[in-house]
Amino acid sequence: MMNILVTGAAGFIGFYVSQRLLDEGHQVVGLDNLNDYYDVNLKQARLAQLTQRDQFQFVEQDLADRTGMAQLFTEHQFDRVVHLAAQAGVRYSIDNPMAYLDSNLAGMMTILEGCRHSKVPHLVYASSSSVYGMNEKTPFSEADAVDHPISLYAATKKSNELMAHTYSHLYGMPVTGLRFFTVYGPWGRPDMAVFKFTKKILAGEPIDVYNHGKLSRDFTYIDDIVEGVVRVMDNVPTADPERRCDRPDQSKAPYALFNIGNHQPVELLTFIQTLEQALGTKAKLNLMPMQPGDVYTTYADTDNLQQAVGFSPDTSLAQGLQQFADWYREFYR
Repeated sequence: MMNILVTGAAGFIGFYVSQRLLDEGHQVVGLDNLNDYYDVNLKQARLAQLTQRDQFQFVEQDLADRTGMAQLFTEHQFDRVVHLAAQAGVRYSIDNPMAYLDSNLAGMMTILEGCRHSKVPHLVYASSSSVYGMNEKTPFSEADAVDHPISLYAATKKSNELMAHTYSHLYGMPVTGLRFFTVYGPWGRPDMAVFKFTKKILAGEPIDVYNHGKLSRDFTYIDDIVEGVVRVMDNVPTADPERRCDRPDQSKAPYALFNIGNHQPVELLTFIQTLEQALGTKAKLNLMPMQPGDVYTTYADTDNLQQAVGFSPDTSLAQGLQQFADWYREFYR
């Protein structure tokens, strides 16, 4: 049994990771600031399921609060830290750029400092497929350069990777970064396409389809994301002074970086057709031009993850969307 800090515990991925760790018998300290970026009632509903568990302790705390975060690490000796909290959203980063400084940059620093001074045995943190930006070679590999982000959100996630590697190198901290690819499923975020599309389709309203549907995404079901996170937690990276550093995914430090994606990009129109089948309702399409911050495709190379922990996501889109549709109807009646 371990004592594990999960940041963003009332968020989509943090909620599921916390549940899984509790099911495995661990003690979980769940941190969240419960901000109003999206419906707080949904966050509270997730949290209500976690607070029923004896091994779960909730801390309402902002990552950017240096004093509060330092105190949290002083009061607890964490065996693992799973840092999932962040200000999410590509388009929101265009409209509200300052929101990303506190959550994604200052927040990452308080986590790194806490882990450093508390000598946490392994920090696992969330990055994003958005760091690949306008890369044209597919599938996206951890060995690829990620020098052309096209949203501030993506830039903060790349910054997180650089900050984490620096601390790993300077202080010998074991750190693993995870690039998530378009996560979806029950209890998901209302700002994500599957949620917005479902709400409008069931209401008989048209959905905005950008770039006239000529986009593709590597949709990854939440259970697969959680499986990857949990397996990686016990795969603690080690330092190797003889290791070459010719590629972005190689380091002499105890640092690792993995894609977690379904490695099966799906065109947006195919995604909509699959969602229509799950809902039993046809969508009305409002075809739109490309919007700022969007990329044309995401496609995960998961060979490194498979080699390291023996796992690659494989939940089919039809299966995952049916699970989401069933949950949505039940939750929103």
